[in-house]
Amino acid sequence: MSRLNMVLVKLVWWSGWPLVPVVASFLATGYAISGRYGLGRWLDERTALAWHKLLHLPLIVLLLVHSLPAMYLGVQRWGWFRKPSPNRSATRP
Repeated sequence: MSRLNMVLVKLVWWSGWPLVPVVASFLATGYAISGRYGLGRWLDERTALAWHKLLHLPLIVLLLVHSLPAMYLGVQRWGWFRKPSPNRSATRP
């Protein structure tokens, strides 16, 4: 495994753990805003909306930091980035 791949795997691993509570908080504040599932009792609508708005940037950043390297590694694993083998002829039909 190349050094870049090792860095990307670690990036995916370490960005995944903070992503879990951010997504859970984002969902919880969204449900608190709408008053569903009794989450409106924990936070009033204005506080939940303020927290929900504050979570947009961390959610987007963590999602990109987590998903882009994971997609790159997945596509690489599927073989889409392999170099053509030198024994193949360029004029072959």
